[in-house]
Amino acid sequence: MFDYHMHSDFSADCSTPMEETIEQAIKQGLHEICFTEHLDYEYPDASITFEFDLKAYDKKIKEMQLKYKDAILIKKGIEVGVQPHILDRYEAIMKEHSFDFVICSMHTADKKELHYGSFFENRSAEDAYRLYYEELLYCVKNYKQYSILGHLDLVKRYKKLDSDNNFHELIREIFKVVIDDGKGIEVNTSGFRYGLEGAMPSADILKLYKECGGEIITLGSDSHVPSTLGFHFPETIELLKNIGFKYIATFANQEPQFHSIDSLKC
Repeated sequence: MFDYHMHSDFSADCSTPMEETIEQAIKQGLHEICFTEHLDYEYPDASITFEFDLKAYDKKIKEMQLKYKDAILIKKGIEVGVQPHILDRYEAIMKEHSFDFVICSMHTADKKELHYGSFFENRSAEDAYRLYYEELLYCVKNYKQYSILGHLDLVKRYKKLDSDNNFHELIREIFKVVIDDGKGIEVNTSGFRYGLEGAMPSADILKLYKECGGEIITLGSDSHVPSTLGFHFPETIELLKNIGFKYIATFANQEPQFHSIDSLKC
């Protein structure tokens, strides 16, 4: 089994040393994990800075890979928080540093953060969702240095939609770009931890991705503490099987490697 979204104390919102997470992953029988530390330039909350020492991170990953080489495969990833006006900064980073796996996530919209709700002020939920997906569409059209889209419908975690609009047409446009570019999406199971009905994205969006021809899909717990590694993976894998997905992807040097979903054991 593989968990391809987790954080350590290199991320500003996490205090867990890598060793603790790795030890727990080994204990749970995970075969491969990928650390995906937060890099969110110009995050609109002055109380936190989502940046870290990339050289120190590379050194630490290599130390962990060597230390645990006989027990588990550890990959070097990153989660970039895209915004339309700073895509060039991430392009520059990708030219200077190498990663096995890059998650393209959007934690802000209209230069406002989602977490405390400033993005939702003075706009309806429907307008907020539309703007969120429009900005994400812009980002995938103009930024290509990533492996998968992270928690695509994250906006639902912070604001419940007050209409029947599912925004599938906008999301279909996003998927067309993503699939044509040879990229994928993740299933982020942290949704279960935050009181949602399931993972992110929801089942209807996963079905839409399959209908659009999407095949590249990863599993991630978005863990910030060791106890949530592999969170709700068994039922998530069953859902993916029922939708018709045949493979789960891992990555090396940003190239997908496919594993039969029927061979996975949680």
